[in-house]
Amino acid sequence: MSHTDRILCALLAVCALSGCDVSPAPAAPPALSPEAVFTRDAPAGQVFQGRLAGAPAHFLVHDCEVFQVEYLAGREVRWTSVLKPDPYPFWTSCERQSLSFDGTALTATLGRRAFGAGGCCATGGTYRTVDGRSWKKV
Repeated sequence: MSHTDRILCALLAVCALSGCDVSPAPAAPPALSPEAVFTRDAPAGQVFQGRLAGAPAHFLVHDCEVFQVEYLAGREVRWTSVLKPDPYPFWTSCERQSLSFDGTALTATLGRRAFGAGGCCATGGTYRTVDGRSWKKV
């Protein structure tokens, strides 16, 4: 082996033993579901997280439907529909939606407008609950 080959081998050995980590980078966390992203980024007035009837509660409104939010492993969530306006025979879009809490009751305002119609609302209304399970139209 020539002098140049020995130097090259020594340099390669130094590089190999220098602590360079050649293991793969850690995997990126899995992408969040659309529901988890919306839950994380829900604007004020479209989310409630607090206590109803003495129990912890988490609700949000999305596309004129109220969902109860349940947290799963990691940062994932499960939405369960608890309130939505009556069906309408033609296409509609969500015109107004909000959640508000007065210290006792949670109020949901939902309004769907029929396409081509002026004003609001073809379906929807204002609903209240004190326990998150029974909703009454007011």
